[in-house]
Amino acid sequence: MKLSRTIAIAAFAGATLVMATGCSVARKQETVGEYIDGSAVTTAVKAKLAEDKETSASSINVKTIDGGIVQLSGFAKSQSEKDRAGQIARGVKGVTEVRNSLIVKQ
Repeated sequence: MKLSRTIAIAAFAGATLVMATGCSVARKQETVGEYIDGSAVTTAVKAKLAEDKETSASSINVKTIDGGIVQLSGFAKSQSEKDRAGQIARGVKGVTEVRNSLIVKQ
């Protein structure tokens, strides 16, 4: 009984992943490989921001687009935090460019 439940959950998760990546691919925005690579880069950047004590990861949104271009948006407490977030993103494997659109709160 537990084995069949595990198989059903795995099948559902697989189908969900295929449908989610298929939507992006169907609109000719990016290939499945690019979508997965972009998600991995986004996750890696978010993890690095969360590890860093100088950045507030919860206030920074990360999106990876077109071949490793990372878009940072949201709010930074200072210019120093904004600069640090861009520096961290540039250091992640797979990042080809960083567009730092963080807004410094006054």
